[in-house]
Amino acid sequence: MNAPSATGTLRVPHRGLVAMSVMIGTFMEVLDTSVANVALPHMRGSFSAGVDEITWVITSYLVANAVVLPVSGWIGNRFGRKRAYLWCLALFSVASLGAAVSTSLGMMVFMRLVQGLAGGAMVPMSQAILLEAYPPEEHGKAMALFGVGVIFAPIVGPTLGGWLTDVVGWRWVFYINIPMGVLGFVLGMANIVDPPYLRRPEGRVDAASFVFLAVGLGCLEVMLNRGERYDWFHSPRIQILALGAGLGVALFVWRSLTASRPLVDLRVFRSREFAAGTVLMFLLGFALYGAFTFLPLYVQTLQGYTALLAGLLLSPGGIASLVSMALVGALVGRVDIRALIAFGAGLNIWAMWLLRHVSPDVDFHYLVFSRVVQGFGLGFLFVPLTAAAFATLAPERIGGATGLFNLMRNEGGSIGVAISSTVLSQHVQGHHARLVEHVHAANPLLVERLDAMARGLGGAAGLDPVTSRQLAWRVLDGQISLQAANMAYVDIFWMLTLAFVVFIPLLVLLPARGQAGVAGH
Repeated sequence: MNAPSATGTLRVPHRGLVAMSVMIGTFMEVLDTSVANVALPHMRGSFSAGVDEITWVITSYLVANAVVLPVSGWIGNRFGRKRAYLWCLALFSVASLGAAVSTSLGMMVFMRLVQGLAGGAMVPMSQAILLEAYPPEEHGKAMALFGVGVIFAPIVGPTLGGWLTDVVGWRWVFYINIPMGVLGFVLGMANIVDPPYLRRPEGRVDAASFVFLAVGLGCLEVMLNRGERYDWFHSPRIQILALGAGLGVALFVWRSLTASRPLVDLRVFRSREFAAGTVLMFLLGFALYGAFTFLPLYVQTLQGYTALLAGLLLSPGGIASLVSMALVGALVGRVDIRALIAFGAGLNIWAMWLLRHVSPDVDFHYLVFSRVVQGFGLGFLFVPLTAAAFATLAPERIGGATGLFNLMRNEGGSIGVAISSTVLSQHVQGHHARLVEHVHAANPLLVERLDAMARGLGGAAGLDPVTSRQLAWRVLDGQISLQAANMAYVDIFWMLTLAFVVFIPLLVLLPARGQAGVAGH
């Protein structure tokens, strides 16, 4: 009953239940990359931790995620994909319980490390399971289901995390994983089937490759997460991390290309479609996570939104993504994939262009409209891009390729957030300095405005002229700082716009309609 079909596709009796079980795991893992962020201030109070210490709750998770993603294919082959996925799901759920009952920062960081290791292996395995369960002509539908977890989870994460933290406490950010994990485990146990071509790796594990990988990606993630805090390469510790990242990744690539039985098969990049799709997924992660991070930060910092209201701002975009992914899942295989992706890139360029015109008094509906446009466009990017990337890969290579594919999305997001943070910090200072150049006593309009402001403040508060004048200068400086910050955020949105523009020329490397999902089967 579970033998491969004539086309090489695994016969699965209940594909919908398989999709639901792996979608639960994917949703949980991706959700936990963002849902804990809003709870950090509350955790800090519970553990009596400093600002720098509490960020290890996020950093440990990201580092573990990055290290395990590329080797998820080897793990699935070594232990069986179904068994490995279910063990990862169970371990992730147990670690979530451990995080929820943590009594110290050390215990919390350890549990988040375990979560990151289990979840990082779980996501690419769930993608491989879906690709194997659906026939090639329905890979678009499979990736639409997978996209529900990958795209929708980081959108609802801040909203859900803020609501749970405010209403029932930050520990419930982790408690909610337990019932979902149990449901996903039961469904997976009953419905997931291993493909017949899955082969256990022969010989000893290539430990050197794993050491190089752990050092390289671990140093890279810590550097990206802490770089802005330590002023990047002006800090000796960042320089050491950069050296470790470069050396570790270089040695890992060398080892993977020369070892007789490499831990990670980098030969998948010989496929032009997979290589191009991976680059485009990196760009998508760069722009996607940058927008998801800095739009809520913009409205909370400059417009006084609460964390919950900022999360609600993103929610309509998530609903638009679900609608577009359902639509695109049916179009993949019927419409030229490059046209679908070009349309999605165009919508995202438009959405980011709208954000380039924001100001401190922009209304909620304008921002929601931009998010809906972007969210609808994301479905046209993620689903066909993923289907195209795996179109020419043989089935036995899909397991390893999904780990590399998801790694590039995550690293793109980490680099996008890191660069955006640097742009914000540096450009705020630069814009403030340029605006202040026009503030001097020889400017008659400025003097007139300051006099009017001082008279108004003095009359309202009953202050003497000198104090009123000093207060007027402070108000003016606050207005300048606000405008400088707004201009810096606009610079970020402009940079993210360019990331989507780069999509267009790379589309020539992707297969057209009729080629996707056929080769390799």
